[in-house]
Amino acid sequence: MDKMTGKVWVLGDDIDTDIIIPTEYLALKTIDDMKQYGFSPLRPELADQIKPGDIIVAGKNFGCGSSREQAPEIIKALGIQCVIAKSFARIFYRNAINIGLPVIVCKELPDEVKTGDTMELSMSDGTAQANGKTYSCTKLPEYMQNILNQGGLIASLNREEE
Repeated sequence: MDKMTGKVWVLGDDIDTDIIIPTEYLALKTIDDMKQYGFSPLRPELADQIKPGDIIVAGKNFGCGSSREQAPEIIKALGIQCVIAKSFARIFYRNAINIGLPVIVCKELPDEVKTGDTMELSMSDGTAQANGKTYSCTKLPEYMQNILNQGGLIASLNREEE
């Protein structure tokens, strides 16, 4: 899971958990039932357009709002392989790592890519490449990369107990 390449979907600042999955859809039984409504207040068609392996690039404060765990789960269920943003709400960041969704801070990249671009992320190098330019990103500590590589915190803890 070190290197990822994917199509970019650019979102703005302050994408809160109500945008990621509106409250009225939380009553649905499964994440699979909910995922079709992902990002519907922002772009109703987005969930249908996202393809497995795509990457979300956003501005500051991604995942702000309530602490609902379903928000990163919806993003992962849509097939997004990672979210890159200028900054993340702390609880969203932690929930994402816990379920195995890579979340990477990269300050310059969001202002310089557009939806449809292709980018490559190297988690071990802490770099992203897009449009012929290399950007510095936060390099996750090895233990966090291991949690992500094992599919999240619970999966990682279960492997430690074996």
